[in-house]
Amino acid sequence: MFKNIFKNFQGNLFGGITAGIVALPLALAFGVQSGLGPSAGLYGAIMIGFFASLFGGTNTQISGPTAPMTAVSMVIIAGIVAANNGDLDLALPFILLVFLLAGLFQIILGVLGFGKYIKYIPYPVVSGFMTAIGVIILVTQLLPMVGYYTTDDTQFIDSFKPQAQEVLLDKILKDEAGEGILVLENFKETVVRAEKITPNEITAEATILAKTAGSGVLGALKRFPSALGQIQWLEFMLALATIFIIFGFKKITTKVPSTLVALMVVSLTAYFLKLDYRPIQEIPSGFPIPHFEMFTNFSFGQISPYIFTALTLAFLGAIDSLLTSVVADNMTKTKHNPNQELIGQGIGNSIASIFGGIPGAGATIRTVVNINSGGTTKLSGMVAAIVLLVVLLALGPIASQIPAAVLAGILVTVGIGVMDYKGLKAIPKMPQSEVIIMLVVLLLSVFWNLVFAVGIGLVLAALIFMKKIGDSAASRSKVVSLQKADELHLPWADEIIFPDNLKQQVFIKRMAGPLFFANTSDFQELAKQVPDSATHLIIRMERVPYIDQSGLYAMEDLVLRLKQADVKVLLVNLPQQPRMMMENIDIIPDLISDLEIFKDFKEAMVYIQANKNSPMYLF
Repeated sequence: MFKNIFKNFQGNLFGGITAGIVALPLALAFGVQSGLGPSAGLYGAIMIGFFASLFGGTNTQISGPTAPMTAVSMVIIAGIVAANNGDLDLALPFILLVFLLAGLFQIILGVLGFGKYIKYIPYPVVSGFMTAIGVIILVTQLLPMVGYYTTDDTQFIDSFKPQAQEVLLDKILKDEAGEGILVLENFKETVVRAEKITPNEITAEATILAKTAGSGVLGALKRFPSALGQIQWLEFMLALATIFIIFGFKKITTKVPSTLVALMVVSLTAYFLKLDYRPIQEIPSGFPIPHFEMFTNFSFGQISPYIFTALTLAFLGAIDSLLTSVVADNMTKTKHNPNQELIGQGIGNSIASIFGGIPGAGATIRTVVNINSGGTTKLSGMVAAIVLLVVLLALGPIASQIPAAVLAGILVTVGIGVMDYKGLKAIPKMPQSEVIIMLVVLLLSVFWNLVFAVGIGLVLAALIFMKKIGDSAASRSKVVSLQKADELHLPWADEIIFPDNLKQQVFIKRMAGPLFFANTSDFQELAKQVPDSATHLIIRMERVPYIDQSGLYAMEDLVLRLKQADVKVLLVNLPQQPRMMMENIDIIPDLISDLEIFKDFKEAMVYIQANKNSPMYLF
């Protein structure tokens, strides 16, 4: 796994340094976007970047917080914070525990060999999700771009004070119920406690409620008209300048990361001109401290609702990483190990969660930069992480002076860039069913829940796929008499020489494709298609690779109904799997004997001719 890690040392060193520099502004921005602050983005980029590179299965991949992972993490964080009365400090252990579970799930997926199945995720689901990520990032950055923060809007906060009083009173009642003192005799104690609620406590609770109400896509859209009325022109100009440089500098050269140029130019200009801007949250100096309270305060009851969420986050990280691995393979003409990559990403995300970092995955842009700069082995990714660690240890206080509007501008460009324009342009040419899947995932992700949207999209895609397969199998499976087949020029080559005197009595079911739950209803209608004149039904099975339980019972029902109608069922070219399934429930030999199963159509024809005069075959 570590073979040749130090090969091409100079190239890996330069590639890693370059990738680390590129990762810096994005790590800070994604940390802010998540709701945990810029330091969480840095911690995630350092830990995931180092350990995913060390233990992963893609030599040149640079890992860290990404737009999709951050968008989902933001939803998770907001949900857990809301469940803990808006208290981030109280919610943090549970947030990090969910991230830890996601990392452990990724390790399990890798160990179980699920890496090779990720490629089967339908494109409409991925397209709708990625476009939704872009929309979410864009909309949620509208407020920071114009310098609006709900925590500064006193009028908006004041509107929540009545609700805040109710929340605080509810907390008192719950506390006293838990203490066993909420009884009529001691109700005066409740009143006393309620009267001790201070205006500052009410304001603090109202601030939390206001922040929650203004979060997410719907919250941002509702507050945007008010934000425009309170626009901070300096913040807005700083954000616009950042966006302009990012898009404009790319036209000058792509060798220098335009995001880094924008961050440096706008931040230094604002700082040295002593502009009255809003800086990002303070980045703690020193090495990140482990959050062991996530284990000491563990409560399964509080974490159990988020197990599915953690699993979804793990799958998303797997998809994000392995897609980037494919890009790396195409550029380097190598082949990654998907299962090992999942293990590496899982280890990285697990360790990152312990140190308070947000989860991440393989980052395409940073990986491309690394490869183009000379990175060829795992060392390059580890160097990129070390570069970020040096920045954290040496430049944390300086980085804390970066304007918040600059990171908002960076995130806007990320949102614009992450959208799947290829998929959007193809909508007029796509099948209607795939368009529906993409739009359902897109809309549900933006306006409801990212996690559930992906799940619903996958279910829809699976159902539509199974319907298409069922319809296709049904359309290619025909029931015709041999006489009719002659008239329609439909007989297969081995059916042409069948005797004319038997063609009105012998019918053929030509099956094509698997017999499974999606097409059993059509198969069961077969008995109705066989006329009273029929004496034999030959079911040609050579194109049936698979029968599931639903198909098996449909076959049993068909044979029973035809036996009641004195129609003998013969099977031709029966594959191994369908035969084994029919033997398991005794269709063979109880309903269809071994004598009625033939390796080819010629044998079946000989059998019918040999027994045409036997009383038991004169139907």
